[in-house]
Amino acid sequence: QVQLVESGGGSVQTGGSLRLSCVASGYTTNTYPKGWFRQVPGKEREGVAVVSSAGVATYTETVKGRFTISQDSEKNTLYLQMNKLEPEDTAMYYCAATPKWWPSLSEADFAYWGQGTQVTVSS
Repeated sequence: QVQLVESGGGSVQTGGSLRLSCVASGYTTNTYPKGWFRQVPGKEREGVAVVSSAGVATYTETVKGRFTISQDSEKNTLYLQMNKLEPEDTAMYYCAATPKWWPSLSEADFAYWGQGTQVTVSS
């Protein structure tokens, strides 16, 4: 089993920045935190950014150029640097782990999920 704990959410104004962190504990073969998703009440969960085992990142169109996903393999930690935040980025953000070498932005590729951290951007 893999446990994921997110942190770093909060409330910022438009144009501000936040850095989300996701620390993984426990172990399941080849399963590591590689994705960030977000969800607004009443809407489906959306893939925001994922990173492959080769370190290649994929972003949803609306965050390209503003968000950066990164990993610290030694600390088993996944990060999401969010810059130039917009009110439309307001959501609960979830970290997810997968055994896939190159996951897509689909939540079907991920097996383990954190509890989420709230991000609120005010105009």
